[in-house]
Amino acid sequence: MEKTDATPSPPNAPSVPSAPSVLTDTALDSRSRAARLLGQPFALGDLTLRNRIAMAAVTRRFSPGGVPGEDVAAYYARRAAGGAGLIVTEGTYVGRDAAAAYDRVPHFHGEKALAGWARVVERVHGAGGRIMPQLWHTGVLRTDAVPPLGVPAEGPSGIDLDGRPHGRAMTLDDIDAVVEAFAEAAAAAERIGFDGVELHGAHGYLIDAFLWHGTNTRGDAYGGDHASRARFAAEIVAAVRAVVSPGFPVVFRLSQWKTDHYEARVAENPAELEQLLTPLAAAGVDAFHASTRRYWLPEFAGSDLNLAGWAKKLTGRPSITVGSVGLDRQFAGAPGRAQRSGVTGIDPLLDRLERDEFDLVAVARALVADPGWPVKALTGRLDKAVPYDASLLDALV
Repeated sequence: MEKTDATPSPPNAPSVPSAPSVLTDTALDSRSRAARLLGQPFALGDLTLRNRIAMAAVTRRFSPGGVPGEDVAAYYARRAAGGAGLIVTEGTYVGRDAAAAYDRVPHFHGEKALAGWARVVERVHGAGGRIMPQLWHTGVLRTDAVPPLGVPAEGPSGIDLDGRPHGRAMTLDDIDAVVEAFAEAAAAAERIGFDGVELHGAHGYLIDAFLWHGTNTRGDAYGGDHASRARFAAEIVAAVRAVVSPGFPVVFRLSQWKTDHYEARVAENPAELEQLLTPLAAAGVDAFHASTRRYWLPEFAGSDLNLAGWAKKLTGRPSITVGSVGLDRQFAGAPGRAQRSGVTGIDPLLDRLERDEFDLVAVARALVADPGWPVKALTGRLDKAVPYDASLLDALV
């Protein structure tokens, strides 16, 4: 059953009042502050973003046969027109049969799927936005019921997120083939006009399964200490970096939590996180996208920094924060049709951005609900934002 955690809004987050007929000095100050902090351009490699607001990847499953159609293109174009500086697409499968875990998720390989994505890029650019695909291999979360049939799940050790036998442990040849699949997808992304790529290394999917001791019990060079568990991810980053232009941004998404395992941790302290992230930065990651469920919570004892803040501090790379931005509650589990949320202000978020804790702010559910959320945030009109309702996931609104 879907779980909902009715966690209140961030500490000291203002409630969003009804729109006043005349803006008060406080409202004007808030508007000016949002424009000053979120509205500034940001350079990532050769890419310059018009503001600091990104759309985070949200799986939609509206691509029959893995091919994104005109409805998908229009969906992302609306978010670009609504002011998002960067759009990260829903997760897209790299060219590996075992990468797929869910039906109707778009592919990032094959002539038809790539032609569909080229149309998406064209529409987003036409609306003034910039866009990256999220490249994805679902790893141990794959089930036997998902096409292509007869292809087992693959992961570092042949166990699932609960530590039970599942699928098969990858051989060194398998590892090389997956690394190549990510590189081929990244090269295709640049070729058809995308502005960068994001590698999905979070939430218990394949790359993350190598990072986490709970799913990686290997005894070879890809298992053991934190640096060894990071080797697979670093090889993917290096292979991607080798086939794209030097200024083509490569973003790496990471998390502590896993799908339905919210207390899981790949690093218990900053030193362990540094051992994981340093090889990735050295391999060519341009920015880290740190997925948390509540952006305002500190990641480690003794510091107020969240996960994105630590990623930036430890690597010197830019970071992207995400987690319940703009929502008055935080959810657990995959999106369920009973999930609803009101709208909150973003002053605590702006406080952290002003302290240079992170560089970009990613928004997920709030942007699914309201394509114009970025403009409303930048102009101090979040009282007019559309509240999130999970029924909106039933259509590409």
